[in-house]
Amino acid sequence: MLILATDTSGKHGSVALVRYEANTSSTLQVVPLQGGTFSAQLIPQIAELLSKHDLSKADLDAFAVATGPGSFTGLRVGLAAIKALAEILRKPITTVSLLEVIAAQAKPIAAEQSRIVLAALDAGRNEVFVGEYNVGPAMPSCVAEDLLRLDELAGRVSKSPLPVYTPDDSIAQLLDAHRANSGQSNIFCVQRPDAASVAILGGNKIRAGLTVSPEELDATYIRRADAEIRKPTHTPA
Repeated sequence: MLILATDTSGKHGSVALVRYEANTSSTLQVVPLQGGTFSAQLIPQIAELLSKHDLSKADLDAFAVATGPGSFTGLRVGLAAIKALAEILRKPITTVSLLEVIAAQAKPIAAEQSRIVLAALDAGRNEVFVGEYNVGPAMPSCVAEDLLRLDELAGRVSKSPLPVYTPDDSIAQLLDAHRANSGQSNIFCVQRPDAASVAILGGNKIRAGLTVSPEELDATYIRRADAEIRKPTHTPA
């Protein structure tokens, strides 16, 4: 199964081709995308990526797309591109949260057991995207995702035994300092999600039948768009 995956959630993004067979995957290539110009780059980069590997759009079997959390504008660009391609090619789409990719890097305590972990991702503005996930032998299942201030997250983890997984050193260092005061230290730095990791987790979800139609495809913003925040809450008389 050849999967095309995109991540346009943040300041920088990526597009990847991953071949997924049974429970193994091989990444053909990951192409970085420069933030702020996703709309101009994405489709040309996809075309160039396919051409470089002597492939065409018809060779694609499925799509995986990062649905957030992240930039309102960036996510819309990625989702629009995948929606259009999936409609034309009539191929399945699976959606992947970046927090889900982070949580997937945690391992269950034993083969038949599961545990709750927190996944944290820098949201800027002194805020953190936080996902609570049940990690077991299969894929992580989401309990809740939220946007917290750094101090709110620090306060939460200082009182909780839950392990925290994050790709951001600044978050890990802050939480380690708070956990040290309570005698606990189970903060783990993991790899930052990209389009390849979205594709790999997406392959598991596609095999499990967890796909959406182009009409159902939507983003997980968590934080409202700036335009919505600034929108007046009343109509002037």
